[in-house]
Amino acid sequence: MTDATPTPRPGILDINPYTPGKSGADGVIDPVKLSANENILGCSPHAKEAFVAAAENLGRYPDGRGGALRAALAEKYRIEPNRLILGCGTDEIFALLNQVFLRAGDNIVQGEWGFGAYAIGARANEGEVRFAPEHNYRIDVDALLAAVDERTRLVFLANPANPTGTFITADEVARLHAGLPGNVLLVLDGAYAEFNTDPGFNDGLDLARDAANVVVTHTFSKLHGLASLRVGWAYAPAAVAEAIDRIRLPFNTSIAGQAAAVAALADTEFQEKSLALIEQWRPWLTQQLGGLGLEVTPSSANFIMVSFPTAPGKTAAEAEAFMAGRGLILRGLAGYGLTHHLRITIGLEVHNRAVVDALAAFMSGDAR
Repeated sequence: MTDATPTPRPGILDINPYTPGKSGADGVIDPVKLSANENILGCSPHAKEAFVAAAENLGRYPDGRGGALRAALAEKYRIEPNRLILGCGTDEIFALLNQVFLRAGDNIVQGEWGFGAYAIGARANEGEVRFAPEHNYRIDVDALLAAVDERTRLVFLANPANPTGTFITADEVARLHAGLPGNVLLVLDGAYAEFNTDPGFNDGLDLARDAANVVVTHTFSKLHGLASLRVGWAYAPAAVAEAIDRIRLPFNTSIAGQAAAVAALADTEFQEKSLALIEQWRPWLTQQLGGLGLEVTPSSANFIMVSFPTAPGKTAAEAEAFMAGRGLILRGLAGYGLTHHLRITIGLEVHNRAVVDALAAFMSGDAR
């Protein structure tokens, strides 16, 4: 007998756990949550119906392969169902990719402001995380390529990016891919891809069809409004999908999640309504906040990122607290190193106007 205790593997206790956007504020009843990039319209009514109907099967295990959802995705996107990976959100898929392809001492490369889940998954597998500098909060392809070395195994690229909302074009993604060694996997995170209408953009599925080292991920949490059900998917080379399936938990997406996702995918009317709301209010909110003297990063997602002054009384942290007191919950970005910024989900008209009015009062020093 010894006094030894179980010890986590190296690096685990050095990881900063992911901190989600706040859901409320002390003393505020029923606040408006604009901190998590959720679909302010909720989800498709048909998805709700499918979810409720799934209650009849609560005693059963789900289809471990998600056959119906695979078939629906394959038909909609013209992709092979055997190359699909289903996950408990795309977060699980990122973790699985790191687990399968990283050895201790290997590294991943991501942008300076890249989504925190990429780094958590790498460090959990004793991998190094390399951050490529971004210019004007936008991915720099040359900087990403410069960070790649013989121990790089994955390059993660959210396009559009979270938390900045910026994107790079299809041509730039192709140049990035062409510059990578064949043994480096390029992971294109398309969580916000549906919100980008720029003609020079695409989500990378066309590139992934014939490339042996490209994975494209999507989620049902944003456009489709199924964040609570945790359903994500990836289109990967067959060999990558097969490797992931060897360690993927056998029932990682639920019966209700699969059924709601199939219904949501078919409801183009709800999707169009959700996209129209973003197209209408994203430029309006950008223009209005710019008029208050705030710097808004051009966004191609369902949120905007706003830069605040550093002078006392005008800082991002003070603005976040001020807005919370008025029942508007925004996302502080200090955890990303963006200490002077807040991220604001596009809401309904009443929410967006309330945000502008409250920030106008904050910037003017009117605390009423």
